[in-house]
Formats: sequence, structure tokens, C-alpha cells
Amino acid sequence: MLCCKIETGPALVQCLLLLFSMKSIALKHKLSICTAVCAAFLALTHNASALSVGDSHELGFLWPGLSIGNQNNATYVNHLVGMALGAFDVANGQIYFRSNNTFSSLPTAVSALNGTGTTINLGAGGVYTYLFASYSGLGAEVWYVGDLHGVITIPGIFNLCGLTKWTLFGPGGQGVPDGGTTAMLLGTALGALGMARRFLKR
Repeated sequence: MLCCKIETGPALVQCLLLLFSMKSIALKHKLSICTAVCAAFLALTHNASALSVGDSHELGFLWPGLSIGNQNNATYVNHLVGMALGAFDVANGQIYFRSNNTFSSLPTAVSALNGTGTTINLGAGGVYTYLFASYSGLGAEVWYVGDLHGVITIPGIFNLCGLTKWTLFGPGGQGVPDGGTTAMLLGTALGALGMARRFLKR
């Protein structure tokens, strides 16, 4: 114990002030630990990235890049996958340019998910591999997103041409984010918050 005997007067006041300051310091440290734990779990569930045309995630570019349908877009992406680095090609009514970027794995593009807007949620990761974005009057940009997760953003305008639609492709026939992984991360985060709350009550 900090105070081993009952004191009165100034000594008692000093003792109480010392106890209060120590508890305040301990509370601040506990709050700091709690904040760090929460930040760590948020970092696990979100990986905000901004993609841009021609960046290190670019698989290639198509002209005119018309977004006719999911199957057509899968054909376009798979043609890019099979091209040599830095190559140009004409096929399927498109002009293809393959970037010089190399990636660890380029599986066949299947199972599309469509959307609009510049913000895209990739979920926990490992589900989507390619992102096909059409820009009206210009063409389509294709990114490799197999190493990304969480919320990403893409340009809304490229060379004065607006984004019309995007399509996500994933390998193995998967088309929705892995809900089990997301639920596991959420459960772990909630469990950590519960432990932090009990720690703060001590």
C-alpha cells in the first residue's frame, strides 16, 4: 500500500492527491492501450488504397474498351493476362496495351460483380483479382487487385472522360467477399474491446 497509516491534515491531502494522480496516469495508459488495440484491428479490416491510371497495379488498357457485358469483359481481361509485358495487340474488337508490371499470380478472370462510383469495397481480400473500369469515350483501365483488401478508390475522370461502370473479377468462381473472414475479424475486434473494457474497470 502507498499509505500505510491514516494521516490527517496536509499529509492526508498529499497522499490522496498522489493516489489520484497515479490512478489518472494508469487510466491514461489503459486508454492508450485500448486505442492502440482498436487501431490495430481497424488496420486489419481496412486497407484504403487509391488506384490511378498507369500505376503499379495496372494490368493494361483497352480501346475503345466498351463495357458490353461481363462475359465480354472477362474475355478482354483474360486476353491481357496472356499478353507479353509491354505488348500491343488487336483482338475481339479491342486494341490492347499490356503494362510492364509483373504480378505474383494471374489466374483466369471469372465471376463478375458490377458497380458504379469511385469507391469499391474489396472485402477481406483474396476474392477479387481484377478490376475493369470503363471511361466513356476513352477506353477501359484494368487493374490487378489480388493483393489489396478493404476500401479502394479509382479515378472518376480520366483525360476529361468520366467513369461509367466498373467490374470486379475473381478466380475460382467466387463473386462475393468472404463473409466468414470478415465475421471472424469483427468477432476478434469485439472480443478485444470487451477485454479492454474489463481492464479499464480495474
